[in-house]
Amino acid sequence: MFIMSDQHQQKVTGCYGHDFIQTPNIDALAARGTRFTTAYTNSAICVPARAALATGRYVNETHYWDNSHGYDGRVRSWHHLAGEQGCGVTSIGKLHYRSEADAVGFEASIIPMHVDGGIGDIRGCVKRPMPPPLKRSKTVERIGPGESSYTRYDHEIMQKACAWLKEKGAQRGGRPWTLMCSFVCPHPPHIAPPDDYARYEKIDFPMPKMCDPDVPLHPWVHLLQRSRNHEDFLTPQTKKVLMNSYYGCVSYLDANIGKVIGALEAAGLRDDTLIVYTTDHGENLGARRLWGKNNMYEESAAIPMIVAGPGVPAGKVSTTPVTLIDIAPTVLEAIGHGAISAREKLPGRSLIALANADDDPQRVAFSEYYAAGADRASFMIRKGRYKFIAYVGYAPELFDLENDPEELNDLAQDAAYAGVVRQYDGILRAMADPEALDELAFHDQSALVAQHGGREKVSAKGAIQGSPVPGEKAEYLA
Repeated sequence: MFIMSDQHQQKVTGCYGHDFIQTPNIDALAARGTRFTTAYTNSAICVPARAALATGRYVNETHYWDNSHGYDGRVRSWHHLAGEQGCGVTSIGKLHYRSEADAVGFEASIIPMHVDGGIGDIRGCVKRPMPPPLKRSKTVERIGPGESSYTRYDHEIMQKACAWLKEKGAQRGGRPWTLMCSFVCPHPPHIAPPDDYARYEKIDFPMPKMCDPDVPLHPWVHLLQRSRNHEDFLTPQTKKVLMNSYYGCVSYLDANIGKVIGALEAAGLRDDTLIVYTTDHGENLGARRLWGKNNMYEESAAIPMIVAGPGVPAGKVSTTPVTLIDIAPTVLEAIGHGAISAREKLPGRSLIALANADDDPQRVAFSEYYAAGADRASFMIRKGRYKFIAYVGYAPELFDLENDPEELNDLAQDAAYAGVVRQYDGILRAMADPEALDELAFHDQSALVAQHGGREKVSAKGAIQGSPVPGEKAEYLA
């Protein structure tokens, strides 16, 4: 059973050390399984991250660059591969692929959410120069206690997943199965159910780091912040409400996960089922005056990754770097067909195998970003204590995450670390050609923009700022 959320910052989880967030069900899952501390998305935005997860391949291999190039089944997924072995995969909830009409390998797809109209947010493909800053922000406007289409959607996902598991429990002894239960919270709108919002109202939580306008940002990040300028619409009071709402949405997610795991146990399936929990990417939550995702800092790129069940060490904390492309080999091993990963030349490794092996902090985690808010591509290499971030056309950044976990001290321009920069740049260039990929993505994005009327028309239409749930109409904001 693969459980997924959307935009869950790794740090905002009890088992990852947060000091006040209430996530008892995720924490309990980690306690009876293995938690990976060094887990990352392969692209810090929904659609390419989910395409990497589905295919088990890097974005630069598949060319699902951004939120307008949705997964369409063109590259085979682990859903296809599992189904071919007689283990049908059912999805319930958010997929964010191109279209329900595409053959993406599921045996059944229940109440799926996809990109709007099969094309999604084309404005994010407008580059060089970037489109104007946002004039309105749904992220800021829709906050506080209450109910949203997303919380209602997650409730329905939870109910359908519980019913599906109950039915599977009544059919014990049948063929193997895989369920992908994919929630949308805590993705904005950050409107939290009142009880969950109230959990954090009396907490005097600190304001985000580097939120002072006088604090300089890396030039690439500065451009991102001016493009995704949600901070412009916030006051100190509304910022606190927004953060409170995010924490409430995380607890609401945790409660739904608890109900689904409870249904698995009630069906008598717990001892026979591998459970994986992760998310597609994190949430900046105001750090560096950024809200949303879109970059390689820990708040945005790091994700929770937990695996529990048969053959997985209980209570283990692993420092081995992992990413979303490791999900495909994990599922294939869990259903007894791990050899397929080698046959298909998948670059990832099974989380089951990694959980049972000695920690390997020297394994490389790789991420890449070509999407909204970025005029040029960015890339991340995490290996050992260091994180290296490369920007096409800009100076790189290097952080020692053992001594500087908050990424406040960029070492890339320090002569003492020139050798480390060269080493990590070499690792990156052995895996990818940053400049060539930047141009290739820009070519594909420009062609899509031209196909839909050109940059002026696309920019004027605005951005979706959140895909609609099934049956809901998308709202575009300039």
